[in-house]
Amino acid sequence: MTKTNQIQLFNEKKVHTVWDCEKVEWYFSVVDVVEMLTDSKNPTDYLKN
Repeated sequence: MTKTNQIQLFNEKKVHTVWDCEKVEWYFSVVDVVEMLTDSKNPTDYLKN
């Protein structure tokens, strides 16, 4: 399994990603996406129960 870790920029904010060559799929950090969408300083607060 070949995976490549990268940091992508979206609206000038970092989103950690991994490319899986075998599955031909991108995986994104949920915390980074939540931070980007909410502009929160504590994005993990949105992930807590």
